[in-house]
Amino acid sequence: MNTTEKAQDITSKLWAMANELRGNMDASEFRNYILGFMFYRYLSEHQETYWVKNQIFDVVSGETVNEAYAKAVEEDGLAAYLEDTAGELGYAIAPDYTWATITDKVKNSEIKPSDFQDMFDDFRKNAQLNPHAQQDFRGIFADMNLGNSRLGNSTVSRAQALSGIVKLVDNFDYNDKDGHDILGDVYEYLIAKFAGNSGKKAGEFYTPHQVSKILASLVALDVKDDGSQFTVYDPAMGSGSLLLTVQEALKENGYKRRVHFHGQELNTTTFNLARMNLMMHGVEYQNMDLRNADTLESDWPDGIDSDGVDHARSFDAVVANPPYSAHWDNNENKLKDPRFKAYGKLAPKSKADFAFVLHSIYHLADTGRMAIVLPHGVLFRGAAEGTIRKTLIENNYLDAVIGLPAKLFYSTSIPTTILVFSKSRKTKDILFIDASQDFEKGKNQNILRDADIDKIINVYVERKDVEKYAHVATLSEIEDNEFNLNIPRYVDTFEEEPPVDVDKLVSDIKNTNEKIQGLQSDLSGMLDDLVGQDAVAQQQLEEIKRILR
Repeated sequence: MNTTEKAQDITSKLWAMANELRGNMDASEFRNYILGFMFYRYLSEHQETYWVKNQIFDVVSGETVNEAYAKAVEEDGLAAYLEDTAGELGYAIAPDYTWATITDKVKNSEIKPSDFQDMFDDFRKNAQLNPHAQQDFRGIFADMNLGNSRLGNSTVSRAQALSGIVKLVDNFDYNDKDGHDILGDVYEYLIAKFAGNSGKKAGEFYTPHQVSKILASLVALDVKDDGSQFTVYDPAMGSGSLLLTVQEALKENGYKRRVHFHGQELNTTTFNLARMNLMMHGVEYQNMDLRNADTLESDWPDGIDSDGVDHARSFDAVVANPPYSAHWDNNENKLKDPRFKAYGKLAPKSKADFAFVLHSIYHLADTGRMAIVLPHGVLFRGAAEGTIRKTLIENNYLDAVIGLPAKLFYSTSIPTTILVFSKSRKTKDILFIDASQDFEKGKNQNILRDADIDKIINVYVERKDVEKYAHVATLSEIEDNEFNLNIPRYVDTFEEEPPVDVDKLVSDIKNTNEKIQGLQSDLSGMLDDLVGQDAVAQQQLEEIKRILR
């Protein structure tokens, strides 16, 4: 069983057991507990790895790391170990609250109801030992409401429910056959599982991995490992999965250096999911700058210089799957905002799609590439959106329009489009790809196959016409269409019906009628034989014959 198969196998078993354990609790609410404890286990075991790797204390033969830690603290005091660990990892866990200690107490029925609250309180206190990491760990377990009545009606019953989740998370060995830690992969698969059971709410925190692969592959193209650090930004990052997929795409292209992740997320619970997700995939707190904020209201400045100018931070890549046609405050004062003022119009109050586009372009480096998923309406809607779209094209920022199949997302069944932008384009044409018919039909959602993704990327790279699939449109074509980017205007996917052979059709109809008449005659004869001389039956027979005629 390879790494992916083992991670999926563990996830399936975890999911089945979790569904039994959660009782009447909503899956999206139970998610916070199981993923929270998984993250706590990761942090505790990551701390042990750090100690062993750096030989912080001796671990004698036959002794666990946790036992050696407790002994070292007893001999040397706790403060020095907490400060050292927090200084390096950004957090520290005391011996009384390590995952090994907590699970031992649970297994031996020694856990007290107050232990869980004390555990998280102690973690929060120790995370403050490193002032540079406070923001990264502040409130990260806040969504685990230990007093939730749906966990149990009493303190004791709630502690029993939490103990059950601890046992569940501790039940598996999260290493593949080569000893590589796959806890982060299991976490990611569980996020997808919870998304599949969250209906429209799933759109708030999860982009299907296959869609993420397209976006990530597009922005990772042509990236050279020249010694500089690659920066990627997601202004509506959800659970952070899209950011991580960019890192995967870069590695596949031979990029070996660390990626620096940047993201904003409005929903606090989802923001916490993203922080956990990135860390469980080995991203150190120093390599991520994530914020819990409203992207359209709270821009991301680097600060005001001596001349009072507020400078925008720019990124090598921007990826986004923002909420579709969301409401936002398009107060006319925002026309003074440097993100929007160059376009002369603001996105409509009820459709913030272009507000996310302009925000993202504003933060895109001159040599970078951006890919964003949006509803098809951005391609053709008029008024203010038409003005913004025209300006983007005239500025030569829009590089490609890619139509995706319907029903790819948990949150909506509508077809979507990927817009690709670049500020350093050499030509003024726009590539249109209609990939709406290339997918595998699923029970609830349609699925993009690897071949479908490869086809999109290959055509984007080759940038040439493909019959009924892609077209490179000149600027004059766009102008002739009054800057309407609706894909069918540029990619003709119409399939002609085969010509009808009229003579054959008439002949077939004649033959069919002759067969019908023959069958009716045969049936009439058989009915005559059955009825005989019975007068009533004869009358019924005549009625049947009348109907047949």
